[in-house]
Amino acid sequence: MTLVFATNNPNKIKEVQALIPKHITLLSLKDIDCFEDIPETQLTIEGNAIEKATYIKNKYGYDCFADDTGLEVEALNGEPGVSSARYAGEQRNSNDNINKLLNGLENKSNRNALFKTIIALIINNKTHIFTGVCEGGITETKFGNKGFGYDPVFKPNGYQKTFAEMDLNLKNSIGHRGKAVTLLVNFLNS
Repeated sequence: MTLVFATNNPNKIKEVQALIPKHITLLSLKDIDCFEDIPETQLTIEGNAIEKATYIKNKYGYDCFADDTGLEVEALNGEPGVSSARYAGEQRNSNDNINKLLNGLENKSNRNALFKTIIALIINNKTHIFTGVCEGGITETKFGNKGFGYDPVFKPNGYQKTFAEMDLNLKNSIGHRGKAVTLLVNFLNS
């Protein structure tokens, strides 16, 4: 089985590749010569995942899946949410996004947050949705240099480390993306 993972993010590819069984060949957008920006114009995480997968299926014809992830912070009324990648602007800079987030939480005691990943799989011309959620909190400063995005400031419940301090296996076993990919893999194996 061959599937396209509709992302240009090498960090996401690395995380997902670690969870996909060997009998599934995972292709990146680069592998199918897709170098354009895929639209993400929907108002929800699920909508963006479906939009990206549909774009690849319609334009390139491959069975594929796409994910969209959002960090939802309770004290910020669910922000950055669907705008997580562009929270501090179209440049999609992780440090800028984290700085804006930490500034928004300054003097707030409620630091509860959750990461949500939605995967939209299009296979045999049917769309299937898989959701992974990881609850935790936002630290007051950055810790660790692994991972990407908001990982240096997100500490999952029950752990004393941020995602950026964890090895990939631990992060995948408890994290939002890992949970969603596990559901995807279980579906593909059934």
